[in-house]
Amino acid sequence: MTIVSLNQNQPLARSLRLNPLCCQPCQSTERRILGSEVIHSAVAPPPPSGRSWHGQACLTFERRGDRTVPQAQTQAPLKVQRPFYPEGPSLCQSVLLHTAGGMVGGDRLSYDLYLQANTAALVTTAAAAKIYSDHPQPAQVNGSIHVESGAWLEWLPQEAIVFEGAQYHQNWRVELAAEAHWLGWDVLRLGRTARGERFCQGEVRSRFEVWHDGQLIWVDPQRLVGSDTLWQSPHALNACPVIGTLVWVGAMPTDEVVNAARAAWEQQPHPRGEAGVTALQRGLLCRYRGQSTSEARRWFVQVWQLLRPYYGGTAVTIPRVWQR
Repeated sequence: MTIVSLNQNQPLARSLRLNPLCCQPCQSTERRILGSEVIHSAVAPPPPSGRSWHGQACLTFERRGDRTVPQAQTQAPLKVQRPFYPEGPSLCQSVLLHTAGGMVGGDRLSYDLYLQANTAALVTTAAAAKIYSDHPQPAQVNGSIHVESGAWLEWLPQEAIVFEGAQYHQNWRVELAAEAHWLGWDVLRLGRTARGERFCQGEVRSRFEVWHDGQLIWVDPQRLVGSDTLWQSPHALNACPVIGTLVWVGAMPTDEVVNAARAAWEQQPHPRGEAGVTALQRGLLCRYRGQSTSEARRWFVQVWQLLRPYYGGTAVTIPRVWQR
């Protein structure tokens, strides 16, 4: 694997083989040799006074023999940890790390994930994301995902905690070739409920688009403006601080799979939230609204454990970083 990490103010490098869809090339500040792998890394210093973070993470996965090999290029404060292969060489687990510890207004993070044909990868994050409420400008996340034919990607970040009063915008576009598969989820906690916060101030804007073989399969625009009405209305949050979405796209879902996903929720011990399952044109959609990020993720993991063997032919291995 090749990893490049850089400071925002460093010049551009021109030595990496890059996915043309990725962000611009970057320069590393340190070069370390680990076994047969070359890893470039840098510690993310704070941004200059009065400036915001504009972080980037570009990951390209290619097939070498029976192995999925990542090439990574990052700009502070984002970094990529060394890859893991707990399921064997064909599926790579990659972990993204946000070294600044959270986002404030004006920060921008960009993610570009590109899977070449017949590769498989699971990408997650090292910890929950935190969006602070100390700035009138929004914190922004933009993501672009491209999965070629025969490839399988699981984008499974840990939850995002949006502090009361924060402005958080995210925009994702997923493009899948024929015979490609993608599973992703998004879990938001609105306000720090342990401190008595309710999301009565602030704003969340979110948009996901998923295209399969040039056809728009699913689009999900959301805008949540913090207010007492948003918090209390049964047609909005209904006093539930946690909302989550799981989407899988790749094939026509069978009735057996849809019913099994619903049964997985019904079998939750003492559920505190609400959930729904919908068959898409070439996939599956699961929604959660409730009190617990753990409850949302537990159900989502069970749906993931259902989909992967059924359509991918392999069992799931839970990332070690989730168990910390």
